[in-house]
Amino acid sequence: MKLDKEQLQNIRGGINITGTMVSSFVRILDIFLDVGRSFGSAIRRIKDHNACPY
Repeated sequence: MKLDKEQLQNIRGGINITGTMVSSFVRILDIFLDVGRSFGSAIRRIKDHNACPY
């Protein structure tokens, strides 16, 4: 089946990356990094016996 020029111009598809999507991805990445830092700090403090007693 061949499409004429008008039909080819009406084809829509693909993915549009919007600023909102990029911002959400960066925010999720930031959250993962913060969680990793928190866990790393907690592990280091427990290992060094530098945790709060209560």
